[in-house]
Amino acid sequence: MSAQCELAAQKSGKTMSLFERYLSVWVLLCIVIGIGLGALFPSVFRTIAALEVAQVNLPVALLIWLMIIPMLLKIDFRAMQQVSQYWKGIGVTLFINWLVKPFSMAFLAWLFIRVLFAPWLPADQLDSYIAGLILLAAAPCTAMVFVWSNLSDGEPHFTLSQVALNDAIMIIAFAPLVGFLLGIAAISVPWDTLFLSVLIYIILPLILSQWLRHLLLKHNQLERFLKVLQPLSLIALLATLILLFGFQGQRVLAQPVIIVLLAIPIVLQVYFNSLLAYGLNRYFGVSHCIAAPSALIGASNFFELAVASAIALFGFDSGAALATVVGVLVEVPVMLSIVTLVNRSRAWYESGLTQKVQA
Repeated sequence: MSAQCELAAQKSGKTMSLFERYLSVWVLLCIVIGIGLGALFPSVFRTIAALEVAQVNLPVALLIWLMIIPMLLKIDFRAMQQVSQYWKGIGVTLFINWLVKPFSMAFLAWLFIRVLFAPWLPADQLDSYIAGLILLAAAPCTAMVFVWSNLSDGEPHFTLSQVALNDAIMIIAFAPLVGFLLGIAAISVPWDTLFLSVLIYIILPLILSQWLRHLLLKHNQLERFLKVLQPLSLIALLATLILLFGFQGQRVLAQPVIIVLLAIPIVLQVYFNSLLAYGLNRYFGVSHCIAAPSALIGASNFFELAVASAIALFGFDSGAALATVVGVLVEVPVMLSIVTLVNRSRAWYESGLTQKVQA
């Protein structure tokens, strides 16, 4: 193990919160609660859906901000100064995040939704499902990757600099990339709503969080504030899921197989992208403590943004919104399996690096 990776291992606490460890359980509970409440109080959910401006639902926008801002408060954009130290690992991750994952997901979405699974899915929602899967893959995760990196003894400075760089790129690239891929999939792109989503869910939270971060650090209150805000963030995530399934409930009850069918291309693209990133890092001789978080960042999705954008673009009761929520459902168990894979393959990975050095 390199000295760099030994230091990363010492810094890793390998801890997850109760919520993070059982996220899939909470999501399943939200599915049940949301479906139940949607059946009991349909008028309440219709009223909530009507509270929107320019197709952006205001209650959901507030919930999404509560989800995103605590995550963005942890990001120090000065970390991008360290990018040059990890240029190989960062290059691999950027390649996967922006040139492979969105396009591989668009292909898998077309293959499974439009071709293989079409007979078992509602015909009027096929385009919407594809759009949701594209949204899910179009932006790299910026929150849970810190957990995955910690569990795989990842180099924390690499993870931070990679996340900061991805967020900076996302401001510019998310809307054009989504628009391009939706256009390829022959889905009408509401550009005004898409750019408004980027403004509301990326640019404004980034500006606010960085200003607030500076203010809190100045008074040594950042950690304390995050401890207070974090529970609100988790509650907001669960509340958003309950609202989504409140609207999706009847469709899910009528065809529960939809959840499974949507999960298949998501799981396949996660494994494909993570293994590709892991293999490329090994080929280029990158240390394991860089390769592990690189593979995890390359595979995971910014599901908060995907959910928000799907709702803004296609509505609460759309197939796109449902597809992004399925992404939340499978995120934790799949990513934990990848953490296990990169941890157990460390000896194999590092033997390849040794052979390169000897050669």
